[in-house]
Amino acid sequence: MRAFAGYLVLLLALPLAALAVVLPANVYRAQGIAAPDCDGPLQVLIFALPALLIYGAGAFLAYRSGRRFHRILSLLCLLVALATLPNIAEAARELYRNAVDGECLG
Repeated sequence: MRAFAGYLVLLLALPLAALAVVLPANVYRAQGIAAPDCDGPLQVLIFALPALLIYGAGAFLAYRSGRRFHRILSLLCLLVALATLPNIAEAARELYRNAVDGECLG
């Protein structure tokens, strides 16, 4: 029953991970407009960090089990966690750029 609950958490967190991978850190730059987006990086991080934590923990816990199915599941969790990293890095870069330029001080 515990394994089923773990699989259910991973399955329910999949839309969260999809949003973490797809959302751009700066919506305006994604459209070709050179303007700061003060809310974009936080909207990415609010989805990406929990997805990274859930799937990183899922990869670790599934790998420890040792069975073949769990090793494959661990690899899939690791791939999902690694897919969120470029978007997290871009969001952090965008937050730093906004802080340095002083455009989003409020």
